[in-house]
Amino acid sequence: MIRAAIPAVLLTLSLAACSAPDADEQTAAAEQSQAAATEAAEPAPAEPAPTELAGTCDDTQAQWIIGKTAGEKEIEQAKTDSKSEAVRALKPGDAATMDFNPNRLNIILDEKGAATSVNCG
Repeated sequence: MIRAAIPAVLLTLSLAACSAPDADEQTAAAEQSQAAATEAAEPAPAEPAPTELAGTCDDTQAQWIIGKTAGEKEIEQAKTDSKSEAVRALKPGDAATMDFNPNRLNIILDEKGAATSVNCG
């Protein structure tokens, strides 16, 4: 009966030795856990705004056109004053893309061709 119990005891001890971590493993596991907790607690650094969205257009410099009839000369002057790379004048019903271009000046016209608003985008 004792001989039958010896293999069972040896097997139990072997399994216990394999599954129980030693002090070094416990310390390493604790350090890894602490490092992970520290990384999770620190906020990620803010990413800078994409440069392609930073435009040169300054619509405040083209507000003078509002209320005036926007001919070619006035539209080009508004483009130059706003330092924009492109300009578009839109009358009611004109088709326009919905893309945002921070370097483009938009001049919104009424039915008679007078500017009603100016914005970049």
